[in-house]
Amino acid sequence: MESLHTRIRLLWIAEVTIGAVVLGIALAAVDSLLTSVPVAAQAGVVVAGIVLGSAYAVRRYQVWQFDLQPDALYLERGVVTFVETAVPFVRVQHVDTQFGPIERILGLSSVVVYTAGTRNADVRIPGLTPDRARELQDTLRDLAVESEADDAV
Repeated sequence: MESLHTRIRLLWIAEVTIGAVVLGIALAAVDSLLTSVPVAAQAGVVVAGIVLGSAYAVRRYQVWQFDLQPDALYLERGVVTFVETAVPFVRVQHVDTQFGPIERILGLSSVVVYTAGTRNADVRIPGLTPDRARELQDTLRDLAVESEADDAV
């Protein structure tokens, strides 16, 4: 099983921090309009959000893994609910790489695998280096084409 790049933790912690700061701003706005909540309590909520969210991000990194098996892409992820996913290569429609703005700053990218069907029709593998993402994209595309030929009647 292959793990994600360690810098993905920074991305997930940044997302949590941004969310906690937005929550702090919302609490300050509500405080000024409705009630009087001590500033220390507001700051405590923001700090607690950042600490718990950071711990969640680290644990999320520890459990997120993927593997290319002979007939499928296999993923394991989830902190509260552990999810195991197998994406048969014959179901793969196309594969994209994505580079969000924060991912680009951190030198990361994601691979998105689109599958046939309507429920959970895409699977995203975050936290890859751009070179690894392109390599994985090419490999998945080749395996999908190969499996299509093997599945033909």
